[in-house]
Amino acid sequence: MRVAVGLVVCMMLAVVPSAAAQYDPSQTAMWPGEPVDSHVHMTWAALTLEVNEWADENPDIVDLVSAGESELGRSLWVVRLSDWSMETKANGSAKEIIYIDGGHHGNEYLGTALAWLSAKWYIEGWNDGNEEAITVLQNTELHILIMLNPDGNDIDTRWNINQVDLNRNYDHYWNTCPTTQPGSSAFSESETAANSEYMNAYVTDADLYVTMHTGVWIILYPWGKWPEQPPDWELFWRIRDDVQANVSEIPIQNANQGLYPNCGTSRDYGYGQMGFPTFTFETDDEQFVPGSFENLNDRLSEEMDVMRFLINDVWYWRARLDVQALTVSDDDVEMTVENLGRASTANASLQHMDASGEVIWSSPMFTVNASNVTKVDFDLDMKPHSDGTWALMYQKRVINASQWVNESINASSIQTDKDDEGNLLTGFGLFNPVSVILSLLGISVVTKREDDI
Repeated sequence: MRVAVGLVVCMMLAVVPSAAAQYDPSQTAMWPGEPVDSHVHMTWAALTLEVNEWADENPDIVDLVSAGESELGRSLWVVRLSDWSMETKANGSAKEIIYIDGGHHGNEYLGTALAWLSAKWYIEGWNDGNEEAITVLQNTELHILIMLNPDGNDIDTRWNINQVDLNRNYDHYWNTCPTTQPGSSAFSESETAANSEYMNAYVTDADLYVTMHTGVWIILYPWGKWPEQPPDWELFWRIRDDVQANVSEIPIQNANQGLYPNCGTSRDYGYGQMGFPTFTFETDDEQFVPGSFENLNDRLSEEMDVMRFLINDVWYWRARLDVQALTVSDDDVEMTVENLGRASTANASLQHMDASGEVIWSSPMFTVNASNVTKVDFDLDMKPHSDGTWALMYQKRVINASQWVNESINASSIQTDKDDEGNLLTGFGLFNPVSVILSLLGISVVTKREDDI
C-alpha cells in the first residue's frame, strides 16, 4: 500500500510545471521534471507516464517492456524501437541491434536524459518523416533502458536504495579495483541482475552498447581495470578518429587512462563477457550550475550527433567477411576474402558441409584484419561433395567473448580448376554442370539443405 501511495504522490509531483525549470510546452525535448539542487530531475513516475504514452501512440515502432524491477519494485522500462512491421531488413538480412542504458547513478541526470533523448529523437523523427530516422528503424532494433536506478534517481543519490554503486556491481573483475560500495557480490542488486539478464536474453547479437553517465565530457571504451588497449583497439581507434574528424572533438579514450581504474562496470561486462563494442558516454557536469536549464535539443545536440553517428554506422562495428573468390582443386583450396567491417577477426575458418549440414572439413584458423583483403591457401585432404556447401565460421570481433557467426559462401564466388584440356572439373565441389553454367553467366546459385526449405 505504501508503494502505491508513494507512486501516486510522485506522479502528482512529476506533472506539476515549474517556473524554475523554465518549462515551455512548445519545446518538445524539454527534460520534464522538478528542479533539484539546481538541476532538472525527472522522476520515475514521470518517465513511466511518458514511455507508456510513447507505446500507446506509436505501436508501429515502440514496444515497451520491463527488464525487471528495482530494489523498491519499480519497473525498469526498456523502450524497444524498430519498424515492427518488418521482422528483417528489406533484403531479408537480420536487423542490427543496439543496446543503450542510462541512469546507473541516480543523480547523473544528463546521462539519463541522453538515453531518454536517444529514444525520443527517433520516435519524433519517424513521425515527422525524417529519412535518417526511418532508415535506422527499418534496419535496426534500438533497445533503450532509460533509467536503471529509479530508486536512487528519485532521492537524488548516486547509489541505489541499498547504498550500492550499481556501476561497480557487474561480474567483470568485481571488487578488484580501489572502489567504494560495490555491493556484497557481483549482481547482488536487482537492478544490475536485471540488466545482465536482459542483455543475455534479448540483445546477444548487439553490435553496439552505450551506457550513459554524467561527470566528465568524455567517451570511454574498455578497459577500466587495465591501461592496456583492448583486443579490438583497431575498431575503437577507428571510431575515435572518425568521430573526432567528422562529428565532435569529444575525447575518446581507454577508461583506465581517460578516467581512473574502475572494475565491475557495465561497460567492461558488456565487452568482456558479452563481446559487444561498448562505450561509456559521459556528458559534462554543468547540470549542477544554477541557471543552466535549457532545451535538451540544444543542451545535448553535440552528444546526439555522436550517438546518431554510432547508430547510423552500426553495420561496420564488427568483422564482415565477404569471399571474393574461392577456387577448389584436387588437393587444395584458395580463397580471397575481404573484410567489409571495421573490426578484425582472429578465429576464421573455411568449412565444407555435406547435404545434411554436417561439417566434413574445416581449415585451420586464420586472421582477417579490419578493412583488409586476405588471401589464404589450404591443403584439401578430402573430396568435396557435389551437393555440399561452403561456409565461413568466424567471430565478429577479436575479443574472446564475441559472438560466432556462420555465413554461407555465395555460389557465384566459387570456381573449380580446369583439367589439362581446359574442361571444368565438375566431378566434385559445390556445382553440377548446370550450376557451373549459371555461375559463369553471373547468376547466383544458393544451395539449401532440406531443413531450410
